[in-house]
Amino acid sequence: MNGKDCETMKVIIVGGGQVGSNLASLLIKDGHQVKIVEMREKQLQHIRQELPEEVIVAGNFTDPIVLENAGIQQADVVVAATANDEENLVVSTLARFEFGVSRVIGRVNNPKNSWLYTPVMGVDVALNESDLMAHMVAEEMSMGDMMTLLKLNRGQHSLVQEKVHPQSSVVGKSLRGLNLPIDCVIFAILRGDNLVIPRGDTVMQANDEILAISHVSKTGALAAMLAPAE
Repeated sequence: MNGKDCETMKVIIVGGGQVGSNLASLLIKDGHQVKIVEMREKQLQHIRQELPEEVIVAGNFTDPIVLENAGIQQADVVVAATANDEENLVVSTLARFEFGVSRVIGRVNNPKNSWLYTPVMGVDVALNESDLMAHMVAEEMSMGDMMTLLKLNRGQHSLVQEKVHPQSSVVGKSLRGLNLPIDCVIFAILRGDNLVIPRGDTVMQANDEILAISHVSKTGALAAMLAPAE
């Protein structure tokens, strides 16, 4: 976030539902300074049982004065996490254009509204839960047993681990002889108890554990290469 991922950040979360309150708890555990803004009495009662009183700001999401009371002028990040897209977009616009917050994240509730979550509306990152779920399901279906260890570059690339099947077409071939997908790099091989840093003449062996960085659109092709040959 904003090049300051390892530092303590000031984060304002607008919306104290399950998403907002869980996010607040995680950020507080990581040592960040958090304020959560909520106006619904039922949700306020809930988050007061979950979060320290000093992080809770009661008031209208879209009232600039309430946002000022939450410290938006000093915020590094604002997360618009209500269950209402209109409210999230209003908060995002205020955060960016009224208060100059450098990083604004918006929660998309209705996928049909995702096109509105753009920099023109003040949104840097749109979190579309249904879209993320669909991509994850599709990715897992295409990857088989391939394990995703880490998401990189805002989810566009993945650090993955996969075993070379004994009947894969890559067995016995050198790394330079593999027709790897574009945007896919094998950077390490776990071979028994040894870690092999691969070079062009490194020969692939059955049951090698491959560590690779791949664009998410290419992980399925990489998994297919390491699977049994048809």
